[in-house]
Amino acid sequence: MPAESGKKLFVGPRFRRIRQQLGLSQTQIAEGLGISPSYINLIERNQRPVTAQILLRLAEAYDLDLRDLATADEDRFFAELNEIFSDPLFRQIDVPKQELRDLAELCPGVTHALQRLYAAYTEARQGETLAAAQMADRDVGTRYEANPVERVRELIEANRNYFPELEQAAETLRDELNVPAEGLYAALAARLREKHSIQTRIMPVDVMRETLRRFDRHRRQLLISELVDPPGRAFQLAFQLGLGECAQHLETIIGRAGPLDDAPRRLFRITLGNYFAAAVMMPYPAFLAAAEALNYDIHVLAQRFNSGFEQVCHRLTTLQRPNARGIPFFLLRVDNAGNVSKRFSSGTFPFSKFGGTCPLWNVHSTFDTPDRLLKQVIELPDGTRYFSIAQMVRRPVAPHPLPQPRFAIGLGCEIRHAARLTYAAGMDLEKTEGTPIGVNCRLCERENCAQRAEPPITRTLILDETIRRVSSFAFSNAREL
Repeated sequence: MPAESGKKLFVGPRFRRIRQQLGLSQTQIAEGLGISPSYINLIERNQRPVTAQILLRLAEAYDLDLRDLATADEDRFFAELNEIFSDPLFRQIDVPKQELRDLAELCPGVTHALQRLYAAYTEARQGETLAAAQMADRDVGTRYEANPVERVRELIEANRNYFPELEQAAETLRDELNVPAEGLYAALAARLREKHSIQTRIMPVDVMRETLRRFDRHRRQLLISELVDPPGRAFQLAFQLGLGECAQHLETIIGRAGPLDDAPRRLFRITLGNYFAAAVMMPYPAFLAAAEALNYDIHVLAQRFNSGFEQVCHRLTTLQRPNARGIPFFLLRVDNAGNVSKRFSSGTFPFSKFGGTCPLWNVHSTFDTPDRLLKQVIELPDGTRYFSIAQMVRRPVAPHPLPQPRFAIGLGCEIRHAARLTYAAGMDLEKTEGTPIGVNCRLCERENCAQRAEPPITRTLILDETIRRVSSFAFSNAREL
């Protein structure tokens, strides 16, 4: 945001979103900024401007990076709207990009509604059998439910992957346990036993079979497979404690999400339990201080907090506490077939909700170099540049002859933050050429890409049997209407 003296801006929805993310009422933020609550109300309704001085006062009072707050949600919403309106469904409607950006900035609620509608439409289109069954069962009250995984991802994004109640509860628990990282498993097992009458048992694989953790309610036993590594065992114990000791916090957070069907409600609770477990293993103040001191060296952080590579990467995406923020990272987990099973972003990276990723992003190359951490500067078609690292992980161990599960973890941030990372040491980030990638093939309009898997849905496919190009697909330069 510009900070020129006297500059006036109408940013009502954006200002309201900042206040809500801080958990403040209009009266509370008015007191912090030294202005009246009625003026705050007018600002949020876009009936009064907010001066650059007020924005700077806001940044100083709450330790906010206004560059992030000015673009993060709007850029993400714009990218998602652009993806939606690139669908052939809207082929006859020419919606200018500026209108989409205006909608993302001024009407985030409408944007969110459109996302949910399009997600439901996509699910219905891809599952005609399910849709037909739903129509047949209408009389008995069955209704179609959108993908619960996508619904929970929306809820996480809406909270910027940060849940203060769970952070505080995790810090309180670690203070009470008062043990170093290497003693956490034993302390958690003792807590489960003494406070909840739950015994922890490590079980042989022939007993657990395909199950890694199971809670036996009747015998009050938490059973964990011997295949789970030590960090994973501590994580599972912390998860179980979270379900018991943070039940009220979980219900409060779930309640704020509004009406949810059973599947997304259960999945959201599990996701929040996982969040709490990671916060117990890597308490916010200690973890952020270590990350900054170590220049975000993931392997050293993993050793210090007795955690896994993926656990540390995931935790780095949650460091969004007001007055104590880390680098706004994004994370992707993908298998060697290109299926995305995890994506989180506390920054502005425009993940695709309805497709895969770009094969030119070297996160896919980690399967060929399983013991190496790869780094890369990537550049999207709009010129935005990011710095990313990627490494393959194996989890958990699988008994012979079952295949060993393998995933690639990609972690990145905007290029302006990269100098704070140990992985960028010695690199001239301004001069380093970025690898041109797209969000995914169906939305990318880059020409002559040898890795293209399908033509962009926004362009007309050109077929000519007399020419064989580097790319399997040729398409017109004009956007199809």
